[in-house]
Amino acid sequence: MKSTTVFEIEVEAPRNLLHLRYAGSVTAADMKAGIQRTEGLLAQMRKGFTVVADLTGLEAMALDCGPHLSRMMELCKVQGVGRVIRVIPDPSKDIGLNILSLIHYRGKVQVITCETMAEAERALR
Repeated sequence: MKSTTVFEIEVEAPRNLLHLRYAGSVTAADMKAGIQRTEGLLAQMRKGFTVVADLTGLEAMALDCGPHLSRMMELCKVQGVGRVIRVIPDPSKDIGLNILSLIHYRGKVQVITCETMAEAERALR
């Protein structure tokens, strides 16, 4: 059975949160479309906003997604992201986010990695 790709983006404006959810096998085309949606949603965010990136359902991400991940991080940085909370139950699915964070956020954005959404919710408090 072929897995379904899911790349969802949702804004919780009252909480100043941007949720990103990845599931299935994400391609560069999925990421490119997601960036276009994210650009519009970022305008709703206030400086210091939090990104919650949920990789719970991620099966695989194509190598050519790297430039798109970098672009997403740069867009968030320009808009004033203050914190990134990642939900990565399986450390082998980190997909290089730690390295990309060092390059794009340069220690100016707090990055927290959690194993579950419940842990992420606690980190949000």
